[in-house]
Amino acid sequence: MTITALEPLGRDAPDDDQLTALVRAITGDPHAVPLSSRAEPFPYAIGTPTTAALIRVLGTARLADGSTTDWCSFVKQLQSARHWELLHLIPEPLREDLVQNIPWRLELAVHRSDIGALMPEGLRLPATYRIDEYDDDRATLWMEHVVQEPGIWGLERFGRAAFLLGQLSARRQPHLVQPFLPRPGVDQPGIGLRYYTNGRVTMSALPALADPHTWRHPLLAAAVCNTGEHGLRDDLLELSEQLPGVLDGLDALPQCYQHGDASPQNLLVPLGSPDEFVVIDWGFDCPQAVGFDLGQLLIGLAHAGELSPAALPAVHQVILEAFTEGLAAEGMPVPQEQVRYGYLGSLLARATFTALPLENFGAPATDSAVALFEDRVLLTRALIDLTKQLS
Repeated sequence: MTITALEPLGRDAPDDDQLTALVRAITGDPHAVPLSSRAEPFPYAIGTPTTAALIRVLGTARLADGSTTDWCSFVKQLQSARHWELLHLIPEPLREDLVQNIPWRLELAVHRSDIGALMPEGLRLPATYRIDEYDDDRATLWMEHVVQEPGIWGLERFGRAAFLLGQLSARRQPHLVQPFLPRPGVDQPGIGLRYYTNGRVTMSALPALADPHTWRHPLLAAAVCNTGEHGLRDDLLELSEQLPGVLDGLDALPQCYQHGDASPQNLLVPLGSPDEFVVIDWGFDCPQAVGFDLGQLLIGLAHAGELSPAALPAVHQVILEAFTEGLAAEGMPVPQEQVRYGYLGSLLARATFTALPLENFGAPATDSAVALFEDRVLLTRALIDLTKQLS
């Protein structure tokens, strides 16, 4: 057996016995023998403080019948936010609060839970091969590498995802389930969104949006001029005045434990199984207003530049109706107006004021940078127009 190039895994690099057990779990062959292995960084921008690295481990193996096959595992190295390389950018008085309030073990708890049995047909977790936890607030999750179905998401797929998320939400009402990671205050409605809004929006995004100098930056100024969206700043600031009342309104709605970050990027469609979704990267492990998950479902691909902002109104209508139907199918009939408020109110708080990529102000004014700002200006306008329905 030749085992090479596992250095990117660091201390997670398996020994011969561990590698053999891993390959047998992946292939389903209790007599498989690994012939080769290598580890390579997974090409995906990490956007959370609790993910240290994403790595793909792959190789070849000889099966019991003498044939040779390829194998692959997706490895996610997790960490407490106290190890985050950008923690120093957070104001010192807020750092410990951030560390204590981001549940970095959430994904481990998901994979150790019985959520798989609770999911409606069409949703599933990736297979879990191995979990390693360390004393220094770090852990590593070895799981199925999902090869995805090619092509773009159409309205039918958006609708199916929303229906299944509605079913899942109905099955995870607070009187039926517990959080994955029980901890003080986690059962308080909307606590996760309020924490996010207070830090990311109220203390960071809104002051920047209110500052006239922000809008004079060459990248943003050019994008506003090129798109004709000269009223964007005033509309955002006017909309921000509704935020406290909207948060209160969200807390008064029916509540569910939901996925928490149900963007299409976290609902993987396996190759050869176009009606199935493999669910990864859960978040917001607390009760949220019914419809919360629809915000990320709507905006995920648009935020990544893979869906035109002009397409959002059509997607919006499809997912709103499908989610409401999914709730009803599980015996939780909720008026569509309440689902709309929960969905759009959460979208307002979580995404509308942070869609402009102000963090890229230091980038050179290349054509791609200008195009990004123009696209995000149009995305922000689309979100404003949608969330105006709240009033």
